[in-house]
Amino acid sequence: MSTYHYTARDKNGKFQEGLMTADTEKAVAVQLQHQGYIPVTIERRAAAGRLRQWWDRGPKIKASDLNIFTRLLFTLQKAGLPLLSSLNALGAQITNQSLQETIKGLARDIESGASLSAALEKHPEVFDDLYVSMVRSGETAGRLAEILERLAVLGEHDEKVRLRVKSAVKYPVIIVSGIILGFIIMVTLVIPRFQTVYGQFMHALPLPTRVLLGVNSLVVHFWWLIVLSVILGVYIFRNFTSTREGLRWLDRTKLTLPFFGPLLLKLSMSRFCRVMATLLRSGIPILHILDLVSDTIGNVVVAETIEKIKKSVNEGGGMLAPMRESGLFPAVVTQMVAAGEETGKLDDLLTHVADYYDSEVDYTLDNFISLIEPVLIVVLGGGVLFMALGVFLPMWSLMDIFDK
Repeated sequence: MSTYHYTARDKNGKFQEGLMTADTEKAVAVQLQHQGYIPVTIERRAAAGRLRQWWDRGPKIKASDLNIFTRLLFTLQKAGLPLLSSLNALGAQITNQSLQETIKGLARDIESGASLSAALEKHPEVFDDLYVSMVRSGETAGRLAEILERLAVLGEHDEKVRLRVKSAVKYPVIIVSGIILGFIIMVTLVIPRFQTVYGQFMHALPLPTRVLLGVNSLVVHFWWLIVLSVILGVYIFRNFTSTREGLRWLDRTKLTLPFFGPLLLKLSMSRFCRVMATLLRSGIPILHILDLVSDTIGNVVVAETIEKIKKSVNEGGGMLAPMRESGLFPAVVTQMVAAGEETGKLDDLLTHVADYYDSEVDYTLDNFISLIEPVLIVVLGGGVLFMALGVFLPMWSLMDIFDK
């Protein structure tokens, strides 16, 4: 997709300009007409270098910033404040510069007569399709404040889960990083100082010391090859995983990892059920819901299964059969979906399933440290023992030589 700079006029003849990401100029024109604008000029913007893009992008808009914006906008709308006044107030209150500029752009579009959903569509890097679709459904049904509250709850829940996962993996990352750092210091600084001493004696060095000296020699003489291999490996991996097949392999591999695979699947199932329940309550058609869930689930393997579910629903076959055939959805999910389709209370039952998976994720994360601690102790102890033997065994050997 490319970025296009456009100029257009609204129904009142007021001049507008901005940027839009699309595949072709025609797609930009169609999108502008859909938003009620008459295109004047559409020009493709030259792609900037990576450094320039990083320099120009300004402060990143975090999920927490967007959640605060949504929660405050809901509060102001519930209080009965006009939408334009709410956006102006938020634009003056938000501290994130990038989000502040985005809000000011929304206010300008609203002032020109555009709907909130149409204004949000101009900023796909901030507001995804799920966000825009829910706002549009709220505008259509006259329940914008209610929809904003659901968006805020959904976003805050996702942020809470992300923070819990980051907090759980922080301890193992610190331990592993400490081992790696200690090994690097040992190989590059400590062992070379002993090498000159060891070389003065015609005595075979212990295996741990020979291994450390070999690693030191490899790093000193072939560091360029190591760096080149890492860069080439990262390049090949990123190119491979940027393809559909590569991404499918990566996501399938993630789901087969011990401990992390089941955890990722539980997170995906929780998000699938919660987002579906939220969208069903918002009055969005089921086929469009499945499209949105497929785009936001974050796993290609699960997304492809959702596409099969969509195809089945479109053909009148329901959701249950493809869910069972995939093998990804546990029995509790398929049974709840079956009961929901029969009773017409699918949103309530999916919410219960999402709550169940959230409790499972919480339990897993709470016990993560106790489960992984024995492994970390063995790894840490083994690494320290190996490095200690590499340093002290030659000293003991030299002491034996002197005694003789």
